[in-house]
Amino acid sequence: MKAEHLAIRRDGPVAILTVTREKALNALSSAVLGALLDAAAVLEADAALRAVVVTGAGDKAFVAGADISEMQEMEMDRAEALSSRGAAVGRTLERSRLVWIAAVNGFALGGGCELALCCDFIYASERAKFGQPEVKLGVIPGFGGTQRLSRRVGLAKAKELCFTGDMIAADEALRIGLCDAVFPHGELLDKAIAAGKRIAQNGPLAVAECKRVMQQGYHLPLEEALSLETEAFAGLFATEDQREGMKAFLAKRPAAFKGR
Repeated sequence: MKAEHLAIRRDGPVAILTVTREKALNALSSAVLGALLDAAAVLEADAALRAVVVTGAGDKAFVAGADISEMQEMEMDRAEALSSRGAAVGRTLERSRLVWIAAVNGFALGGGCELALCCDFIYASERAKFGQPEVKLGVIPGFGGTQRLSRRVGLAKAKELCFTGDMIAADEALRIGLCDAVFPHGELLDKAIAAGKRIAQNGPLAVAECKRVMQQGYHLPLEEALSLETEAFAGLFATEDQREGMKAFLAKRPAAFKGR
């Protein structure tokens, strides 16, 4: 699949989605956000897919931010529509049955950092740079950064990054928990794809339910979250995948999951 500003290729059960506005450092315009929503719907409908790796074209940027040239003349109504579209991308990735992996290969600033935060986990190149510099432009993060960043790194550290607009390197992002691993630049994409393939070896219904329960339960009181887990755990015992997985384990052979 190739759409304007996006390219998607397959590597077995893993899709690699690349933002391809290299000359604009892969900035997120309204059109790119719309394309991301369309692409996510296509990928979600592909039953053979298990994971999606998101990255940016070129060696400089994952996504260097939202499109400032588009935003500079916006009135409130258009700004609200843009923020709502960015928020829709985040909700879509978080609610997806697929596992979304950010492969941050360069600048992940503003909307780029927010796009990475929407993913299930974040792998970074040693060259990666993260930041929420919106206050330097007289605005705030609008695609979920004020909320997801604090949930990832803690409220105080998120305030520091959002209030100062400072940019941090990959090693500091790893230290504070903003990314989950840092790799040599040339190995990043292969590492992300390999993680997607490891995930794809597991029961797809189980992975999807694990993601759903963790995503929903994170914001619930513990007792409610534990009940959610129990319900999902029990429900999976009505699936063929559960029977196959346990039979394969006892027979000491790889499981042949069918997603049903």
